[in-house]
Amino acid sequence: MEYRELLIKAEEAMKNSYSPYSGFRVGAALITAGGEVFTGVNVESATYGATICAERTAVVKAVSEGYRDFVAIAVSSDAPEGSLPCGICRQFIAEFGKDIMVITGKSDGEIKVNTIAELLPFAFTGEDMKK
Repeated sequence: MEYRELLIKAEEAMKNSYSPYSGFRVGAALITAGGEVFTGVNVESATYGATICAERTAVVKAVSEGYRDFVAIAVSSDAPEGSLPCGICRQFIAEFGKDIMVITGKSDGEIKVNTIAELLPFAFTGEDMKK
């Protein structure tokens, strides 16, 4: 699947965002090494700390179905240029590989592609916990 196609899936998912407080919709589409795609949206809570981002929703859905080998994640939002994952999401994605590609932008325009390592160069991972 091409990056632009994955971004389209993120844009489609964004329509299901539950964002009554911020009004800022986010969608994500995660693709596994085997080609399976899992989507996610941001789900807000009146207690903001309980809010979950679209990227983490997609990752949790995939992991709960037994997938751990991820190739790329596309992120779409209401922002004119698209959005990159927040810090917590960057750390969460890095848990599954520093080479995962992160795609953002608009499917009908310019897209940006970075590795999660480029977005979070000093991620704390399981390697840091080995003695």
